[in-house]
Amino acid sequence: MAPDSPTTGFDYPALVRNALVGLIRDLLRGVAEAGLPGDHHFYLTFRTDAPGVVLSAGQRQRFPKEMTIVLQHQYWGLEVGDEAFSVTLHFGGAPERLTVPFAALGAFVDPAASFGLRLDTSHEKAGEAAPDAGARPGAPDAPATATEAAPSPARASTVVPFRPRSAPSQDEDDAP
Repeated sequence: MAPDSPTTGFDYPALVRNALVGLIRDLLRGVAEAGLPGDHHFYLTFRTDAPGVVLSAGQRQRFPKEMTIVLQHQYWGLEVGDEAFSVTLHFGGAPERLTVPFAALGAFVDPAASFGLRLDTSHEKAGEAAPDAGARPGAPDAPATATEAAPSPARASTVVPFRPRSAPSQDEDDAP
């Protein structure tokens, strides 16, 4: 692992991101096995242009950079691996299988628990490799910016309070 700075010897933002992605992976594995308990449901925002993302050409055209999906009532075949998850959702009444690498994730929200995570990719935007890089911190629809400096603690992946948004990044008739 490349050090974040000569004085620390550790890439703390990458370590935090890996831990948070592990939490999301574990939650999704639990849901794949037992379903969603109570009123829990998940909003997952990911970069559609990230390597390994599989979705139809139509969805890729509608969402060329980023997409938010909802796992709540109408999802099927959730499969969770070490590097990615796959799920079938309905878009405009038609089923579609998506595959999303965890490296593409930018945000995770469970509104029922008022819990949310933003995942950092500032090192990826700066051209550096990371073992589990994904989307950037901040609002899921905020633009990313490149920086030459090491990420500050404020830019690391973080747990954030959930603030409801009017709707995810898809039309109501396309909601899964």
